[in-house]
Amino acid sequence: MTFRQHMRQLAVNALAEFPDAAESGLYTVTFRIDSVDQDPRFPCLALGYNTEAEVARLLAEPNPPEPWEARWNYAYFPPSGLEGVRVIGHDEEHDPRGAALHRQEAAANGLWYEDDAPQHLQDERAELLDAEFHQLCVEVARQLHTDGDLVRALGRPVPVILYDMFDPEAMFALTRAANPPELAADFLSGQEADEQAAEEPTPEPGV
Repeated sequence: MTFRQHMRQLAVNALAEFPDAAESGLYTVTFRIDSVDQDPRFPCLALGYNTEAEVARLLAEPNPPEPWEARWNYAYFPPSGLEGVRVIGHDEEHDPRGAALHRQEAAANGLWYEDDAPQHLQDERAELLDAEFHQLCVEVARQLHTDGDLVRALGRPVPVILYDMFDPEAMFALTRAANPPELAADFLSGQEADEQAAEEPTPEPGV
């Protein structure tokens, strides 16, 4: 089994632990891309979800966030969407098989490095490992759609929101690439609103 196959299988297994979307109000699956100790040699993925009830709770607060923020900004996600239900990837504690597969493939592809390697080599390979794992997460999410895993597990199609807390702007491109356009449209509207706001001219003083 390849690391990619392993990641896909564990993602499917994790979905089986999620509640039915119609009954629970689950409206999105979350992929939080991270790495153990912020070391790109040890990338991992926390799989989780969010529900309509959680959004309603936030919007009922005395000083609620904007509706888009409450629904899609990971800063407002509950533990089920932030910490996730299961962590997979190169994480010895949560996924030892995945850790072994990833290291094996990274070494075979000439991307692994040790702590005493020259800094320029560490930087170069770290960047490649990081980009490779982000792309793998996109592919896993896309396959959950195309193979029908999301519908089988949750009862209906929902978007998969991919985000990296250390690269917040990447979430739009990652999520766009991972989902059918109609499922990601509401999430991506946040990027469009930001872009429109940035294009508005700044009023001159005294005007």
